[in-house]
This record gives sequence, C-alpha cells and structure tokens, in this order.
Amino acid sequence: MPVSPKSELQPEPRLKITEIFLSIQGEATTSGWPTVFIRLTGCPLRCRYCDTAYAFHGGEWMALEAILERVAASGVRHVCVTGGEPLSQRNCTELMSRLCDTGFEVSIETSGALDVAGIDERVQKVMDLKTPGSGESDRNLMSNLGYLSSRDVLKFVICDRYDYEWARALVRDENLNDVCQIFFSPSWGQVNGADLAEWIMEDKLPVRLQVQLHKVLWGDQPGR
Repeated sequence: MPVSPKSELQPEPRLKITEIFLSIQGEATTSGWPTVFIRLTGCPLRCRYCDTAYAFHGGEWMALEAILERVAASGVRHVCVTGGEPLSQRNCTELMSRLCDTGFEVSIETSGALDVAGIDERVQKVMDLKTPGSGESDRNLMSNLGYLSSRDVLKFVICDRYDYEWARALVRDENLNDVCQIFFSPSWGQVNGADLAEWIMEDKLPVRLQVQLHKVLWGDQPGR
C-alpha cells in the first residue's frame, strides 16, 4: 500500500552553522572554562564593533543530531550557542533544549533584539544590550528584561564615555543589578579597560568589569 504524504516521517530539524569549535570561554560567568562554541549563521543587526561579520552569510546546513554528535565528541561540559544572532534561526531553541537534555551546561549569546521568551529555562542567557555606540540601540527589545533571572547575564559593550553614562543610568533607573548579573565590557580597540575600571570604581556601580579573555589570549583570530 502506498504511504500517504501525511504519514511520512518529518525531516530532522536543521540549522545553518558557520563553525563549531573548542576554545576557552572569554566572557560572563563561565569565563575560563573549556567550551564548545556553536556559531549559527545570520544576524539582523549590524553593530559597528562587530567582530563576527563572517557569520552573516554562508555556513553549512546541519541536522540537529549531527550537531549534537560533534559537541559530544569534544569531551567538554560547557556549550555556548552564539552567532551572528542565533535566535534568528527558528530551530535554535530546540537545539539548546536537546543539549540540556543530554547533560551539557548551555548558554546563549544573544543581542536581546529578538524575543527570548521561548528559551529553555535551563539555558543561561547572556544578553548583549546594545549601547548607542553600537549603532543598534534602537533594536533593543526591552521586554526581554522580564525574562532574565539571577543566573542570567546582561552585558553592555562600552564604546565611549557616553555609552558608559547611558548604561549607568539604565542600571540605576531599572535596578538591573537586582534582576541579573551585569557586566560592562570595553569595546576592543575603542575604550581602555583601565579607564572603564576607573569609571566604575568612581561611581561605585554594582557591575562587573569584563575583558574578553579570548582576545587577550589570541587577538581577533576567527574561531577563537
């Protein structure tokens, strides 16, 4: 008897992947841990300081099961789903849930410009709230703040003094340090980390200074 189209097996969900690689996590609360990075292709934003523009286009389609196999072969516990903007691909949330089901410690690096409501609660959200210096601050989806918890991270990339004052006002006005962990990071090559440290100490701002450890170690090398 012929099989009707409705009874045929659905194809395995897939994602377009720029790269999967093992490195040292350079940011947020898991900084320093050996981590597998899954870099998804595509991003609707065009931040002025973007260092992963090579992930805007190209990439290779991979079934979720094949991605899981690559991650498992790495032998490490931490996995970071990043981009581009990983949430711009529909099956990203399913991938993260399946990674959690398999026992990995999973985080996602997202711009905060796309809705995070559908992310599995086991996944740590590292949200990069865009400052004016990025050129994309009007894309911030402020309702996303309501989906952050104490285990999540809100990151501000500081490009200049104005960015700092903008972020400082937001942290204070919205009591963001009561919502989640706050990190201020100097934009690579634009702000001196020591200057940013002085500003934070002068204001006794309840945030953590973050420098990108992977760039300290390897500079701007792709896949690091």
